[in-house]
Amino acid sequence: MSASQTLLYGVIAVAATAGVWKGSSLLERASDRLSAHYGLPAVVQGAIVAAIGSSFPELSATVLSTLLHGEFELGVSAIVGSAVFNVLVIPALSGFFSSGDLEADRTLVYKEAQFYMLAVAGLLITFALAVIYNPTAPGSLVGTVTRPLALAPLGLYALYVFIQYQDVVEYEPAEPGEEIDAVREWAVLAASLVLIVIAVEGLVQAALGFGELFDTPSSLWGLTVVAAGTSLPDAFVSVQAARRGEGVTSLANVLGSNTFDLLVAVPAGVLVAGTAPIDFAATVPMMGFLTVATLVLFTVLRTDLTLTEREGYVLLGVYAAFVAWLVLETVDVTALIPGM
Repeated sequence: MSASQTLLYGVIAVAATAGVWKGSSLLERASDRLSAHYGLPAVVQGAIVAAIGSSFPELSATVLSTLLHGEFELGVSAIVGSAVFNVLVIPALSGFFSSGDLEADRTLVYKEAQFYMLAVAGLLITFALAVIYNPTAPGSLVGTVTRPLALAPLGLYALYVFIQYQDVVEYEPAEPGEEIDAVREWAVLAASLVLIVIAVEGLVQAALGFGELFDTPSSLWGLTVVAAGTSLPDAFVSVQAARRGEGVTSLANVLGSNTFDLLVAVPAGVLVAGTAPIDFAATVPMMGFLTVATLVLFTVLRTDLTLTEREGYVLLGVYAAFVAWLVLETVDVTALIPGM
């Protein structure tokens, strides 16, 4: 193991994370102004506009790792790791930076949360169908995800967008507080996305480099380095909304981002590559922990429809358990994820 190479990949990871952070700040400002300009309700602003924009790093990670590096499972690991980070760390941070308890509402807890759980189940079913109908060998738990299979999660996301559209139709927007140059804001939004793509490629390169240096699977670094780096936009958008007292927008961004990641970002990697292998035995434990993390979040949100500081620490404790589990998998103390 070369110390200079370790330092190099560390510098790349830090620089790429800084690039994602800068792109996130530009994206958050532009999406917020455009949402106000077009009069979108808070839940739609968080679940669609801010969520898609802040999830662009995860989308880029999946497409780049699959198309340029042939590492679809790295992209999937980054998505799952980012989703766990989103539902545990971001709500906790948002609650800490909020002036009081982080507020939710019934629309968020019931509609957004339930559709997000449907997204988790939909992606698992897609992977299961890949193993059932396209196994790499008889009896194997490694299957091939094809483009027709990838269209199923995308169809589910189209349903999600349609449901959100119904909210826009029935919503009476308030008068915008200030006039903005919409063309300029769209240009800023586009520039921020380009910056994020470049930075995410740096994160992918760092993850692959660390995997080779430490002789560990790239999926481990996808679950940690790439996941944390690509989650920065979600964290930035949600914390900023919480500081403004917009708890619904903050939490809707988390759930909307994860829904987009699972139903769009993962299939996107398959669509650009044509086919992609998936190890169902390795995927199920990770998705299982994501389900547990999601249930913990829903439980604390349902209590008085708020997230208290104490509940924030509970979420951080569950994330610490997630990281500890990955460490135990790496040193072969546990063996729930094959190949880890």
